[in-house]
Amino acid sequence: MEKIFHGQAEFFWGAETPDDLPPAALPEITFAGRSNVGKSSLINALLGRKHLVRTSSTPGQTRALNFFNVAETLVVVDMPGYGYAKASKADQKTWQHLLRSYLRGRVPLRLACVLVDARHGVKASDEEMLELLDEAAVPTRLVLTKADDMPQRDIDMLIMKTAEVAKKHPACHPVPILTSSRDNTGIDELRLAIAETLGLTR
Repeated sequence: MEKIFHGQAEFFWGAETPDDLPPAALPEITFAGRSNVGKSSLINALLGRKHLVRTSSTPGQTRALNFFNVAETLVVVDMPGYGYAKASKADQKTWQHLLRSYLRGRVPLRLACVLVDARHGVKASDEEMLELLDEAAVPTRLVLTKADDMPQRDIDMLIMKTAEVAKKHPACHPVPILTSSRDNTGIDELRLAIAETLGLTR
């Protein structure tokens, strides 16, 4: 597992429409979440990199599905952030069409990680994404980000409330993963969850 997540990783494809999707070759893990949830930072931490996935403080910067080959073993897919209020209706419609087409029709997609800002909890747009993943029957993990900004006394309640949401969705694993890309909280747990999904721990 260490060789995979600390091995070679590189961007190889960007898709802005369903027709742009790359040929399906390796198992895929996709990361979804509201704009500015810390998706790029988490993927960088997961793969032991600092600048593989470009981060931005401006929401709505990711406009495409970005594909990263990881050690010729799996593909990590960075999805456009959703829930960005200032995005135009046309942009929102384009992104929604791309996301739905990808999630419903991508054969090698093995796991979707839905990222939720620990400071704000699950929002309506996250619930919509979870419902879409239920419909597509894509195995899902809820991943809480930015845990280092949470007081310790609030974390147990946060995990309990997030687990209650997860249990309402048949495609979702009942146990959320608490993470921080700043201090690497939960990163090994997330790596293990991905490896187990792909059968790489046997």
